Amino acid sequence: MKQQKETVTLTVAQAIIKYLSSQYIEIEGEKVRLCGGGFGIFGHGNVTCLGEALFENKEKLPLYRGQNEQGMGFAAAGYAKAYLRRRFMFCTASAGPGTANLLTSAALAHANRLPMLMLCGDTFITRLPDPVLQQLEHFGDPTLGVNDAFKAVSRYWDRITHPAQIIQSLPAALATMLDPADCGPAFIGLPQDVQGWTYEYPISFFDEKIHRVRRQSPDAEEINDAIKLLKSAKRPMIIAGGGIQYSGAVSELTEFADKFQIPVVETIAGRANLLDTHDLNIGPLGVTGSNSANNIAEQADVILAIGTRLQDFTTGSWTAFSADAKIICLNAARHDAAKHLSLPIVGDAKLGLNSLSTGLIGYKASSDWIDNARKERAKWNEYVEKNTNLKNGPSSYAQAIGVVNEYCDPCDRIVAAAGGLPAEVTANWRTLGIGTVDVEFGFSCMGYEIAGGWGARIAQSEKEADKDTIVFTGDGSYLLMNSDIYSSVLTQKKMIILVLDNGGFAVINKLQNNTGNESFNNLISDTPTAVKQARVDFEAHAKSLGALSETVESPSGLADAFLRAKSANETYVIVMKVDPYDGWTNEGHTWWEVGTPHISKNDKITKAHQEWESSRVRQRKGI
Repeated sequence: MKQQKETVTLTVAQAIIKYLSSQYIEIEGEKVRLCGGGFGIFGHGNVTCLGEALFENKEKLPLYRGQNEQGMGFAAAGYAKAYLRRRFMFCTASAGPGTANLLTSAALAHANRLPMLMLCGDTFITRLPDPVLQQLEHFGDPTLGVNDAFKAVSRYWDRITHPAQIIQSLPAALATMLDPADCGPAFIGLPQDVQGWTYEYPISFFDEKIHRVRRQSPDAEEINDAIKLLKSAKRPMIIAGGGIQYSGAVSELTEFADKFQIPVVETIAGRANLLDTHDLNIGPLGVTGSNSANNIAEQADVILAIGTRLQDFTTGSWTAFSADAKIICLNAARHDAAKHLSLPIVGDAKLGLNSLSTGLIGYKASSDWIDNARKERAKWNEYVEKNTNLKNGPSSYAQAIGVVNEYCDPCDRIVAAAGGLPAEVTANWRTLGIGTVDVEFGFSCMGYEIAGGWGARIAQSEKEADKDTIVFTGDGSYLLMNSDIYSSVLTQKKMIILVLDNGGFAVINKLQNNTGNESFNNLISDTPTAVKQARVDFEAHAKSLGALSETVESPSGLADAFLRAKSANETYVIVMKVDPYDGWTNEGHTWWEVGTPHISKNDKITKAHQEWESSRVRQRKGI
């Protein structure tokens, strides 16, 4: 007769938290909890049951109180990025609008392939009290609710309708979040009654487990095909994406480029794969890139794209490369490796580079090609030097970036997102430390900056407490989501936040003007319904949230203020007005496909449409 396994009686909520607290991972030889804790806002859908379980485990899984559920998700994304996807945070929200507020941040995590666990309240599975507060009723389908919306923005989705289901669901969610190919957010809906139901769980379910991130070896035939193509290259180029950092393959990339003398250009997510001073770092590529990278991209005959999903800002909507150029994609995800008729190598970046290196022995790109690339980079360096110069025209994003670049620590973490700043940081930032730049452009999400910076700071304080997290944000993003300044004050997770005020959504106004349209509803001054032209006192607002704050009048004053912020122990907000029209980085842009009116009563719009469409002939056709 078989002996029954030992069991323990727990509620579903208690079992979930007990399981999460027993999962570990090794990072640089140190065993740490896989889940770093969570962000939570309680309501009737999660406070009584999940809240009880979290209270009993608050030392093992610290819970950070959020101010807004969307901000919690952004913070979880910033945390996961800082840990290179090796650790994650959970977010818990109440049933109804609390959970619905997580949709945008779940989409951000999905687009950026980031691990984030959502433990969200749901309606009663028994339906006895239906309809409950904040429940949406679908008359023909009583199983359908707000939580079903997360199916579109989750890599793993489940609704727990019986306590035993978490024995399968939790390991599956963790496996998804740790998979280099399928990594993304996991959503688990927790009906309010089921959270409190008990079950006899096997004690072995809660045994300590050490997880590892899988390294998939590339197929030998795919490697051989890629080697043959690379050996034929006269003008090879490497596109270095964010996947290189997630793979821990920065050293392999550097060694590979040095060994075979192949110039490297970076995507937005891969913006800190090489130091600025590396002589094969030719600059950022694409719409927000550099003349240097884009000029050699037009000439390259074989392109090795590593750890990138080749989004339109990287490829210039597929106009950045010659129509005859051959592309090799090395990526852990088959979906990304096979894009645009590429020669795919499905596998880990580190293992893939090592395999390619072995087969390429004896190959080296021509000195003429390398000399040309280096000359292009030297010219771009001169442009950036002028562009960030404090005496260069009106106050600008680029000047502010130059000040921070000069006075920050090489290991400080830079965070930016959406609006004009991603382009300006990508183009003008001179990388001082590997993996120190987080420009959120996968979902291009306004409001990520401060919340994501808070999450990054939590991670950074666990690793490098003496370094700073520096956030660049515009006034538009600040007004959209700023409450995690207060979160950083409450938790004593210091950030330095630069609020660069250009009077509205200036970068979209720029796009509006560039396509022949009149300024309308982007800058406050051009908003007809803004009958009172009031400017926000960002300094006073930041102070009201508990931060130290000051306003400076110019980039030269910003330098002194930044040094004061560096020496402070509290979150420090520096406000500076920048010109909404002048001072933009106008070099380094590839074409970008934008939908423009084919006809218009405005001749300027019609002319702009014709000019915009004239570059379409360079667009590569593919899938």
